Amino acid sequence: MKVRVQPEQILASMTHAEKLAQLQIVWRPDSAEAGDLARSGAGALFWPPSAKATNDLQRIAVEESRHGIPLLIGLDVVHGQFTIFPTPLAQAASFDPEVAATDARLSAKEARSSGVNWTFSPMIDVSRDPRWGRVVEGFGEDPFLNAVFGEAKIRGYQGGDLASNTSIAACAKHFVGYSAAEGGRDYNTTDISVQRLRNVYLEPFRVAVKAEVASVMASFNAVSGVPMHANRELLTTVLKDEWGHAGIVVADAGGVGELVEHGVAANASDAGRLALSAGLDVEMGGSLLSGGEPLIEEGLVDPARLDDAVLRVLRLKEALGLFENPYVDESAAATGPDEASLAAARATAARCTVLLKNDSDVLPLKPRGQRVLVVGPYAESKDHLGAWVQYFASPTTTSIAESLAAALPESVVTTLPGATFFDSDPGLQAEAAAAAAEADLVIVAVGEPSDLSGEASSRSSLDLPGDQEKLIHAIAGSGTPFAVVLMTGRPLVVSKWIDQCPALLLAWHLGTEAGKAISDVLTGTVNPAGKLPMSFPRSVGQVPVYYNHESTGRPARTGGSLAHQRPDVGLTGPNNTDDYFKSKYLDLELGPQFGFGYGLGYTTFELESSPDQELSLTLDELKAGARLSFTTILRNTGTRDGEEVVQLYVSDLLASVTQPVRRLRGFKRVFVPAGEERRVSLSVGFDDLGFWTNDPGTGYIVEPGSFRIGIGDGTATQLFDLMVTPPSPGFPADIPTRPSSIKD
Repeated sequence: MKVRVQPEQILASMTHAEKLAQLQIVWRPDSAEAGDLARSGAGALFWPPSAKATNDLQRIAVEESRHGIPLLIGLDVVHGQFTIFPTPLAQAASFDPEVAATDARLSAKEARSSGVNWTFSPMIDVSRDPRWGRVVEGFGEDPFLNAVFGEAKIRGYQGGDLASNTSIAACAKHFVGYSAAEGGRDYNTTDISVQRLRNVYLEPFRVAVKAEVASVMASFNAVSGVPMHANRELLTTVLKDEWGHAGIVVADAGGVGELVEHGVAANASDAGRLALSAGLDVEMGGSLLSGGEPLIEEGLVDPARLDDAVLRVLRLKEALGLFENPYVDESAAATGPDEASLAAARATAARCTVLLKNDSDVLPLKPRGQRVLVVGPYAESKDHLGAWVQYFASPTTTSIAESLAAALPESVVTTLPGATFFDSDPGLQAEAAAAAAEADLVIVAVGEPSDLSGEASSRSSLDLPGDQEKLIHAIAGSGTPFAVVLMTGRPLVVSKWIDQCPALLLAWHLGTEAGKAISDVLTGTVNPAGKLPMSFPRSVGQVPVYYNHESTGRPARTGGSLAHQRPDVGLTGPNNTDDYFKSKYLDLELGPQFGFGYGLGYTTFELESSPDQELSLTLDELKAGARLSFTTILRNTGTRDGEEVVQLYVSDLLASVTQPVRRLRGFKRVFVPAGEERRVSLSVGFDDLGFWTNDPGTGYIVEPGSFRIGIGDGTATQLFDLMVTPPSPGFPADIPTRPSSIKD
């Protein structure tokens, strides 16, 4: 019986060059070069891409290299391999973590069957600036939501056993602060305070490490002037030592070499020294190999650090079961969607839609006897896959117009372009308006094409591109009821047309089954229940605007009235004289157009919440694990079955460090039949009431005092005051509190 060699034994027999070879993913080599790399003991390669080509490379690595070490095969499986699910931002709008888990689970199955065993997903960057194109890749503006959805994706990818033929290693990215780029411009400078770094940007990664994520990816940005690919304080002291991350830390593409451009490394060799010494384990593309050996031999890099990095790689390969079975069954390899994956993609896509407006119950569409006009560049377009899909991804199966025609056989469904994504043609709007006047209802399908979001896709404007806004105004002028369906990879500014729009359905980029899923929602087969994971600003000048902003010394508490104007200086904003010396814009209403957690449905709900115990806990009880639970009675008061998302927020009313006005700390999406009610339980504990201080030595604390718990549905909130009493005698029981607004 063959005895398998342990990673430590393999390591002991490796030269410096062989060790360094395990620490690099060569950037997309051709097939001949890939074979040479596998033969020379490379640690990882990108997917070839087929099961046979992957097996061929694994066979070379196992049978022809000196140590027979199998390969990690990486690929960006972000929201689907062949079957494409909604983009991650859209998934977060479901407020249902199982949507993310379903995507990851089925994507891992498809990817592993064809030879991929490592994905560079999920992205858990807290994103507060929609100008940044990569907001589409993450889960929005809230740390808690990012943590919950990130954990769900990790669970879906990795399953209960990485060695399973349906599991792949996940990668939490980008560590850390990448999304805080100034001006929303990708790869740009960031400047983040200690408390914001700890309480906002680091928190989802801490949860990911607790969930045993297999790898973490370093980000392109610097933190406190130290580029992350060379940031020992964060890569080693926090990530590995404090949190105990046992997996790989991998570079982003070319990130090590970019230390030269950052101005902290003299050359590629120096960049490799800095990165490896800081705690980076694997380089993605670049030149660590070419300059690596002298760094070790001359003592510029601690040999123990090199050994630690190699062991992390070998142990991941062991966990993936690659030493026992590096190959996949080529006859069972997925090459496209199956019936089950398409059904899951359609169901999850519908759950991600958000109904933002529905005056006069324009939606859902009547089932028969209507003349329905579908206009807009998305009427017949199948550009619904969104950012970060591969060329072999399964395209969207049907357009919105085709899906509606199939769903409404007793209605007449016609289409017109009406507008374009990038040009202007007034004739298209005139043609659409004339046709709209003859229709019973119009669906205006507009949005942002997939290639306008994602990496390197920052935008200075958040308006609809092309002449799509003119189309909306033209349809409004026809007098025919209409609904806008908005496809996008980021929050957009809708203020120029939202008042003229009776109904607005946010459909994001929903993937392979997008057309059918959107039709399911428009026709009422599915009742929309999604909520916004990221606020929609009123103006690009208002960005960043996010619900969990910190309290200020002069918060604006009134707004919305145009009674007081300053036409003499061109200012006509809300209450600019009554509430003048406050933190607001003179020419803009308070808060976003649509705030975080907001979303409507085709039915109505009433929420009645109450605490399950006395609204007081001692700090000792909290530290011992006590939780304060709340029960919400959720009543469906409408005529349709539907779902609602019950949300719980916490406000710390008096703290030694300025706190957010409120923070999401719990949510549940619940189905309730028409006329019935359900009981929903949510709770808060020590982890929900505290914060990280500016002193790393102090760590995470909960301070005694008053807290406010808000429970609602994104439109209305019921408030409860909670007192946390001190652990020791002599602390004043009547701790003073300050008012806390939960306005956005």
